Amino acid sequence: MTAPSTAPGHELPFDLVGVGIGPFNLSLAALADGVPGFRSLFLDAKPAFSWHPGLLMEGTTLQVPFLADLVTMADPTSPWSYLNYIRCHDRMFKFFFSERFHIPRREYDHYCRWVAERLASCRFDARVTALEWDENANAFAVVYRCADGDRTRVLARQVVLGVGTDPVVPEPLRPLLSDAHTGRVLHSADYRAHRARLAAADDVTVVGAGQSGAEVALDLLRTQDGNGQGGPYVRWLARTAAFAPMEYSKIGLEHFTPDYTSYFRHLPEAAREHLVREQWQLYKGVSEETLGQMYDELYERTIGGGEPRAALQPGVELVEARADGDGYLLTCRNRQQDSLFEIRTCAVVSATGYAASRPAFLDGIGDMVDWDGKGRYQVDGQYRVALDPRVSGALYVQNAETHTHGVGAPDLTLGAWRAATILNAAAGRTVLPLSPRQAFTTFGVPRAQESAVPTAVSPATSAPAGTGR
Repeated sequence: MTAPSTAPGHELPFDLVGVGIGPFNLSLAALADGVPGFRSLFLDAKPAFSWHPGLLMEGTTLQVPFLADLVTMADPTSPWSYLNYIRCHDRMFKFFFSERFHIPRREYDHYCRWVAERLASCRFDARVTALEWDENANAFAVVYRCADGDRTRVLARQVVLGVGTDPVVPEPLRPLLSDAHTGRVLHSADYRAHRARLAAADDVTVVGAGQSGAEVALDLLRTQDGNGQGGPYVRWLARTAAFAPMEYSKIGLEHFTPDYTSYFRHLPEAAREHLVREQWQLYKGVSEETLGQMYDELYERTIGGGEPRAALQPGVELVEARADGDGYLLTCRNRQQDSLFEIRTCAVVSATGYAASRPAFLDGIGDMVDWDGKGRYQVDGQYRVALDPRVSGALYVQNAETHTHGVGAPDLTLGAWRAATILNAAAGRTVLPLSPRQAFTTFGVPRAQESAVPTAVSPATSAPAGTGR
């Protein structure tokens, strides 16, 4: 095998090399753009930026406001903000009159692509194949393969992993995934590519109670006509006790602040594990709007005495799945009744989320990472991974630290703030000032000044009657 070459001008180590260009590493690339004396490079195996292409259906929106773009929550003056994207596309008045706080998902994808195509630090068609620690250079060696097969080696004082997460499929469905290319058993990540085939099926079962499951079920329901004819019979199964709305109250959203992240990080591991499971509605629920649209579609089917060609079944666990003629036989269990029942269906869409995984290129430094007892990264307050003392460089992660930093890890709301935290740490100086105090809620034991009993106001200094103060 030909040894990887060193790209011209890359003999000196980069200050930071990012692996993966999803929204989180793209946020870091955007915030690092133009920082004096800071050299960065971001690599991704894909030919161009894309964000959940399988779920970019018409009418779907982000579950966070547009201000949670790549940069605004850390640097609203950045040229890479969503509002500047709107301005550069001459759509400012159109956006203003649309009064949209939650923008279309397709537009968010287009906005991110607009940024990625204009940042000189972002390189696509560059698959990282190896990451090692070069003791002689006192730097990480990052090897990547380009689309033409050429292999390039660059050095980096610091590396940030933003490789994203992998689709999760329930164990009973995994042996059937070989049918994914036919659009019969697949993860929702591939839904859009097989939408036409699924819409032509007689019966489709969607598994998963989150936003993706709701959107897939709703989209399939809409392939039926106004009387519920045409399109497939749509069945939506969920393990949760109810199809529950996402927690979206103003106070509830303060779980997505630096304050809560700091509080969560200092809890005992057992408490953190319990909280992540308990707080599923903060990040796995369905938007109230989507649930309302689903109900309205079902209601329309009842006009004139009709019945919806659909079934919504919460509290159901998939126990077994096997091929059955032209379709599949699913054995399910109602969790509250502890009773088994069977479903025959033509196709299954598993909208069962994503999970972080360890990329193969980490094998070169795997023995230098201080993994926790469950084989996960140990991550500090600046998103640095604990490494062997022999490694003087820093390794950071994005969206692989829910177990240490809480439910905000995969959420776009904290993306720019986390990227700015990493940038400050990687630069060794405050590039972007960040205030850790952003919430009204006090998480944990209050500080002394918060717990003190207020001093009574004396009559001489009390406010005049009738002022309301």
